[in-house]
Amino acid sequence: MDTEFTAASALQRSEPPILYVGTPVVLISTCNEDGSPNLAPMSSAFWLGWRAVLGLDRSSKTVANIIRTNQCVLNLPSVEQVDAVDRIALTTGSELLPPHKAARGYRFEKDKFGTAGLTPIASETIDPPRARECPIQMEAVVEHTYEMSENDPAFRGRRILFELRIQRVFAEPSILADGDPNKIDPDKWRPLIMSFQKFFGLADRQALASRLSQIPEALYKSVDIERSRSA
Repeated sequence: MDTEFTAASALQRSEPPILYVGTPVVLISTCNEDGSPNLAPMSSAFWLGWRAVLGLDRSSKTVANIIRTNQCVLNLPSVEQVDAVDRIALTTGSELLPPHKAARGYRFEKDKFGTAGLTPIASETIDPPRARECPIQMEAVVEHTYEMSENDPAFRGRRILFELRIQRVFAEPSILADGDPNKIDPDKWRPLIMSFQKFFGLADRQALASRLSQIPEALYKSVDIERSRSA
C-alpha cells in the first residue's frame, strides 16, 4: 500500500489544452461542389471492424463535403509521406476562413492534392478520389452523424462525429502479410502518427508479442465486408 501511494503521489496534476496522445494521421479526400477534389489531414479517428469514427471541426470544407455527399476516402500515409501531409497542414478548402482558423495561421488552398504533391486516382465505389501514394486507402460512406458538445454552449455546433462504413480497402502489396492478401502485416506497415501536434513513426520492432495476436483475424470479420462486395 505504501508503494502504491508513493507512486501515485509522484504524479503531477496537469491540464493540457489538447489530449492528442497519439493517433494515426488520415488524409480525407472529398469532392467539392464543382467536382474538384479536396484533401484534408486529421488525426481524430479510430476503427472498429470496417467502421470508422471521425471527429472533425464543423467549420471545415471536409465536413461540408461529407454532409453534402455522404462519401469520403480515408488515405493513411506512412512516414514517407510526412512532407506531403505537412504541406497542407495549415490550409483549408474554405474560401471564407472562420476566425479561429485565421488566428491560427490557416490559408485558403483550392488545389490541396497539388499543394501536397499527391496524385488523385479514381475510386471504385464513390466519387472522391484516392491518394495514390498512401499505402492504405479506404473508400467510405456515412452511416450516422452525431453532433458533439450539445450540452456545452461554448462548443455547441462546432464539432461533429461521423460513423463511416468502409466499402473498399486498397493496400500497398509490400505491407501485406506473406501469402495472405487480406492481412496487413504490422511489422511492415509504418503509419504516420500525430502526438501533441508532432509527427512520429512507429519503432522498427514491436514492444511485445501481444496475446491478442494469437486470435485469428478472421474471427473479427463483420457483415460489412460481405456488404461491401455489392457496392
